[in-house]
Amino acid sequence: MELKQKLYRSDTDKMICGVCGGLGEYFNVDPTIIRLLWAIFTCMGPGIVAYIVAAIIIPRRA
Repeated sequence: MELKQKLYRSDTDKMICGVCGGLGEYFNVDPTIIRLLWAIFTCMGPGIVAYIVAAIIIPRRA
């Protein structure tokens, strides 16, 4: 039986809402790299809106 991994916001590795920490856990990447890429994405345009949408859509771990 295959265990499927789910995307959740991180409760332990968070700075604002845990979106980047959750993405880091999901993709098994250092969350600092995700935060750096997100900061670059924010400078190029819709990063802040995308973060808010992700914070609303991605559930917290129960």
